[in-house]
Amino acid sequence: MRDVGSDKDEDEMTDKHMTTVSQHYFVDESDKSSFSIAIIENMKEEYGLFVWPCSVILAEYVWQQRYRFSGANVVELGAGTSLPGLVAAKVGSNVTLTDDSNRIEVLKNMRRVCEINKLNSFDDLFATITYLLQSSPGSVFITTYHNRSGHHLIEFLMVKWGLKCVKLVDGFSFLPHYKARELTGNIQLAEIVLNHESPEETSTSTVR
Repeated sequence: MRDVGSDKDEDEMTDKHMTTVSQHYFVDESDKSSFSIAIIENMKEEYGLFVWPCSVILAEYVWQQRYRFSGANVVELGAGTSLPGLVAAKVGSNVTLTDDSNRIEVLKNMRRVCEINKLNSFDDLFATITYLLQSSPGSVFITTYHNRSGHHLIEFLMVKWGLKCVKLVDGFSFLPHYKARELTGNIQLAEIVLNHESPEETSTSTVR
């Protein structure tokens, strides 16, 4: 007689061994923009838990047409591992990911890939900035950020949320030498305001 509990444990161990994280890179050397998307995949018999070749091609198309998708509302139907939708979100689209509501495991995986690619945090931040600036006419949002690969994502999000950068300077350009020598990295200081030249109504929904 075989213990049912041990069968369940073995199934869970098998699932863990079949789970991998694949990296998908999107690079354009002409404008030095790039980012990568991490996808959690499980190669068991479940269509929505691994990246299909069609998904790779559609994601690349979105990337190459990124200026068309910036600020657009996008719904990915039957998203599964959601690679095209995640790319659209990275380039500034307002994305809703969808799949069969009965496929609980797939839906959980969709939320996890959004989390590991940090697609909620930037969008929520810029939504908050826009709300505060709209509530206080004439205000300026001043921030510093470590410029890694997120600079172009920030540009896309400013367009999406109706913002513009009125000042961008090297963070070290005004720092005294004795302070600068203790710091490293490419740090930018930006002043951001509402873009009154873009009267389009902003949306408050995010990747979900």
